[in-house]
Amino acid sequence: MSSEPSSAAPESSVPRRIALSLQYEGSAFCGWQRQRNGHSVQAQLEAAIEQLDPYRPIQTFAAGRTDAGVHAAGQVVHFDCGDRIPPAKWAPALNGRLPSTIRVRESVLRPKDWHACYSATYRRYRYTIHNGRRPNLFLAPWSWHRYQLRLDESRMRDALNGMLGLHDFSAFMRAGSRRAHARTTVQEVELVRQGDMVRVEIQASGFLYGMVRLLMAQLVAVGEHRLSVRDFEQRWRQRRRHEVREAAPGHGLCLLRAGYEQEIFTRAGWYDCQPWFFLAESDPPPDPPPLPEASGSEL
Repeated sequence: MSSEPSSAAPESSVPRRIALSLQYEGSAFCGWQRQRNGHSVQAQLEAAIEQLDPYRPIQTFAAGRTDAGVHAAGQVVHFDCGDRIPPAKWAPALNGRLPSTIRVRESVLRPKDWHACYSATYRRYRYTIHNGRRPNLFLAPWSWHRYQLRLDESRMRDALNGMLGLHDFSAFMRAGSRRAHARTTVQEVELVRQGDMVRVEIQASGFLYGMVRLLMAQLVAVGEHRLSVRDFEQRWRQRRRHEVREAAPGHGLCLLRAGYEQEIFTRAGWYDCQPWFFLAESDPPPDPPPLPEASGSEL
């Protein structure tokens, strides 16, 4: 009698849908999505799931497709599997098989018609800027160091508030997107400064390819008085994509969470799981030169 394990699923196995609250440190990855020549979070996760449920092809679906170098504190992922492992046990079982840069915070059972991406009502991203003069080794993997000028957070906040609502954000969409249109609804924006640390959060029904990184580079130009609030708004309202030439680095960006009509995880396991960075002593760079609101410069 052969001792080879059977490749067929047990007859009693009933497919069911598992949702994960997932964190990853994105520095070493080409992004969430599996790529032919890249090291992706999706490929790592699917390989770990297949070790635990080898009887069926595994395909994972995520609430947001993060780019290379971008982190996630509350990414939401689902997959279908057999019933051999209780839903809550998937989290510890996967963590024992994943690299230390990926962690499952919680695992729950969901209905078969629930989808991590299509059932989501919002995604929320946080961008962290270290606005001190001196570099800091412990902040570098998680923030964009802008040391030249002290950012004018009041102007940046004004620029962000003008984006609320349903708009066409073609100016903040990278080439290569498969979306049929560039309209999305920005639901909430927030900008908080604590000493030398600036935290920007944007919540929307969905995000365009590269949207937050392109937007943040423009927003920093506003904060450094290289671009007026008026010109910032005209660029995206008039869809002047050719004027949006730079993107903020990926390592300052974190997918904070994806939300649904009903919360499916405990708040401790999903809601706001990226720590706030704070420095006890401030070391600000010089203030930016004045910029008349009617004028602006190219970024």
